Amino acid sequence: MKTTLLRSEDYTRSPWKNGGGIFTDIAGAHRADSPVKDWNSLLWRFASTPIVAPGPFSYMPGIDRLQMVVKGRGLVLKSPEREFDEREPFTTVRFTGELEIVTALEDGPVEVVNLMARRGAAEIELVALREPGGRVLSAGTHLIYAVSGDCSIRLNSEDLVIPDGSTLKVELAGAARVALVAGLAVLGSIRLVG
Repeated sequence: MKTTLLRSEDYTRSPWKNGGGIFTDIAGAHRADSPVKDWNSLLWRFASTPIVAPGPFSYMPGIDRLQMVVKGRGLVLKSPEREFDEREPFTTVRFTGELEIVTALEDGPVEVVNLMARRGAAEIELVALREPGGRVLSAGTHLIYAVSGDCSIRLNSEDLVIPDGSTLKVELAGAARVALVAGLAVLGSIRLVG
């Protein structure tokens, strides 16, 4: 097991693929054989972004996306086929990057966490850790993001504090147990396949 604390002051900022806003890049991975780290070489990305006005989502063919509101409320994602209801914070929605989506803000701006992955390259999961209790983490990469104040966790038998806005990156070759002790966090899990 390898753990790395990613501090909020070290995150990078990048424009959305469609140029409609700026996201905070927390962690990610690109194909090792690619000379350029861009959307075409992306394997996975964990990021946060404010959504301050209604507008279209970026077109991302071949990318699977998970999204969760972490600040604010009232977000609805509208596509020609269906709506994705994120009105309540910490609700995870899953959609594909090819889907034509426009946002609706029913109660002002929100901040969301996104976990996206190249289809066929990784399996992803995004959940809120809001109540004390444990869960098993499988082999892979796990990101525990303290979204509102400091967050205390127990990783196997070790007690750790993740400062507000920071992320603990946990890389596992085998299973481990994580338990939320206090605070609020979002857990993004990535398992590379193939």
